Amino acid sequence: MPQLPGIRVYDIKKIPDERGFFAEALREDWQDFLEGDRIVQANLSFSYPGMIRAWHRHLRGQVDYFIVLKGAMKICAYDDDPSSPTCGQLDEIIASSERLQVVRIVGKFWHGTKTISSDPSTTMYMVNRLYDYKNPDEERRPWNDPKIIDPKTKSPFDWNKPPHK
Repeated sequence: MPQLPGIRVYDIKKIPDERGFFAEALREDWQDFLEGDRIVQANLSFSYPGMIRAWHRHLRGQVDYFIVLKGAMKICAYDDDPSSPTCGQLDEIIASSERLQVVRIVGKFWHGTKTISSDPSTTMYMVNRLYDYKNPDEERRPWNDPKIIDPKTKSPFDWNKPPHK
């Protein structure tokens, strides 16, 4: 269960029939989940097994909504704001096509993903701010930045650490 404020996971209801299934990915009336956001752009991302896409954040109010359509991903968010009551907290969420969910990541937190399935992952993610090609709302850090500390181990976060240890 996520602990950082605004980070949420919402189970998506699949409605199966003889053709396959139907699911509502996101609805404007899910305001308890959206917290007033309006989705303005949808993107697709394909990642090979083991691919890490981290760390980055958005400081102008962008919120990301991830749905893993194929494969499985670890989605992480980290708070390094010294004035925040959750400073040093890290949320790790496992999302997969086996259990459709939409994962809400507040952009002010450093966040990233790793494909953890043996097959590539395909992710649809939606945002509440249009991407500005001339002035992107994005700060970046290396995927293995030693300043991002795992609160469980008190060591730099290790994307490749086995999940059972």
